[in-house]
Amino acid sequence: MEAVLVLVALIFILFLALGAYATVKVVGAAKRGVDRTVGQARRAVEDTTLRARTFAQPGVASELAQLRLKLRTSMRATQDSLHAHVAEDASLQESLGLFQRLSAHGHELDGELKRLESEPDKAHVRRLLPEMKARTEQITASADALRHAARDRAGRFAGDDLDSLSAQIDLEAGALRHWTTQDTAAPHAAPRASGPGTEGTSAAQEPGRPAITPPGVRPVYPWQKKPRPESTT
Repeated sequence: MEAVLVLVALIFILFLALGAYATVKVVGAAKRGVDRTVGQARRAVEDTTLRARTFAQPGVASELAQLRLKLRTSMRATQDSLHAHVAEDASLQESLGLFQRLSAHGHELDGELKRLESEPDKAHVRRLLPEMKARTEQITASADALRHAARDRAGRFAGDDLDSLSAQIDLEAGALRHWTTQDTAAPHAAPRASGPGTEGTSAAQEPGRPAITPPGVRPVYPWQKKPRPESTT
């Protein structure tokens, strides 16, 4: 009896542990989903604000906003492209690692540009603008090169696969049309000789078919039903 109680207690504890684990996983997944949604919304708001500054605040503020917007757009597009193709092409893992290192420089530059937006000494900001532009161009050029290479690689693989598939389909189509060769060869066959003995020879070549039907016997064809026997009663 005690062993049964211990077993029931262990099963109960196991169910509690499984329930707690499942709850933690669900809560974690929900939290990650919320964080991802909040992050996307925050980035969308920041991008909209930067676009507005490029038109509403001419001068240094507009140039800083343009640099940040260019940097963020290029980095995000490259990240999305690499993550989209790495599942199909494992060789892009190295490219993804390079991009993560490049992202560290991108985040650092974006932070510096954001701090310069609130810098009161606009002359100092203007002196730093050439350096900020050069770093932005270097990072975005590298990001664009990775993105374009990944897309070209994916397009090349898709083109090679399509060429191979088209060749296989052409072979299969030729195999399915094999009767056309037989049909074109049939008219060139030797004509049958005509004469008094031709019909008897043809009939003799067909097994199961008598050359002459006896008198009073009607020929029976394979598509006819067998006659039912007459009743003797």
